[in-house]
Amino acid sequence: MNSAVQTTTIPTTNNAQAPDMGELTPYQTGPALTQAMLTQQGIALEWQDGQQTTLPLLWLRDHCACPACRHPQTRERLYLPLEAISEPPTVALLDGHLHLNWQDGHVSTFHSGWLYQRRPEATLASAVPNAKPWIDNFAPERINHSDFLTPQGEKAWLTAMLRDGLALITDGPLVEEEVSRLAERIGPLRATNFGARFDVRSKPNPNNAAYTAVGLPLHVDLPNWQQPPDIQLLYCLQNEASGGESLFADGARVVEALRQQDPKALAILSETPIDFRFQDESHDISMRAPVVTLDSAGNLVEMRLNNWIRDALHLPVEQMDAWYSAYALLWKLFHSEAHQLEFTLHPGQMIAFDNRRVLHGRREFDPNSGARHLQGTYLDRDMLASRLRVLARNV
Repeated sequence: MNSAVQTTTIPTTNNAQAPDMGELTPYQTGPALTQAMLTQQGIALEWQDGQQTTLPLLWLRDHCACPACRHPQTRERLYLPLEAISEPPTVALLDGHLHLNWQDGHVSTFHSGWLYQRRPEATLASAVPNAKPWIDNFAPERINHSDFLTPQGEKAWLTAMLRDGLALITDGPLVEEEVSRLAERIGPLRATNFGARFDVRSKPNPNNAAYTAVGLPLHVDLPNWQQPPDIQLLYCLQNEASGGESLFADGARVVEALRQQDPKALAILSETPIDFRFQDESHDISMRAPVVTLDSAGNLVEMRLNNWIRDALHLPVEQMDAWYSAYALLWKLFHSEAHQLEFTLHPGQMIAFDNRRVLHGRREFDPNSGARHLQGTYLDRDMLASRLRVLARNV
């Protein structure tokens, strides 16, 4: 298979007959294809700007966007690529786009810009930013409540959340359930054993330290769950009490500090599962996992640091001292001034943070000095990324 294909004149980018690839996210209108050639590896393509690639026949058949191969309403794939392509198709370039006539009579058309964006040599653009560890003097992005209600402001907030793991909304109304209304713009609330939406204030007979006036060391919420909540939102309605300053620290930054200071300690904490457990009159939820989870490249996936719901340390005796030593070093790094961010949350502000990356806590407060009331909820990170991709189509 080495026959070259006769090409046509390069078209204008507004050609009404350009193939529709069934994408909601826009793809490039060009450059146009100038050459297509059958090879042993598939079809070799060249574009107007000189870029080249070769795509296997099965890949091209698998990505046909016609209504028989991709559902026209749901955009889900209907074709099942289980058999190799035994006979090559007839290849043509029409107005700079690729047209394939398969031996079974099926016809596939491919927009040149769609193929250009998805060629193996290209880096797929993403509206979702990579996580970026905090730097010295980091300050969270601040978005005014009224701006958040616009596509541009919401996009800025979502970008900051997914990049930094922490963002602040300011100047919001002092009304109950505003945290739920803001969260539901993005996705459904993530319910836990504390409900879909919860109140953070001192109360009698608490089943969680957050519902007392004591200081809370830095922690993540619910590490005793198989899938701890991703994103926590806390909306301040009242904060007249003395004390109660909010504390935050970036797990991505602290893990790097631990790696530099004591890589063996990081290995112990990331390779040794321990038990976490929450229990009250109605629930008993437990999970065994490492305090730190890293991916294959050594990047932070999640933290499970929450000292008051660690269960009994069930390890071989010869491993216990080393684990405690590593745990103590991690604790000291998180609670050092170099890594802590502290500020007072004011009424009408909503702080949101990545619960599996950014640890949070608070100073002790005096409940007799004034009222303190926050309302909170959780969201899945997938919903933030999804919402950002949707907004990026038009903003």
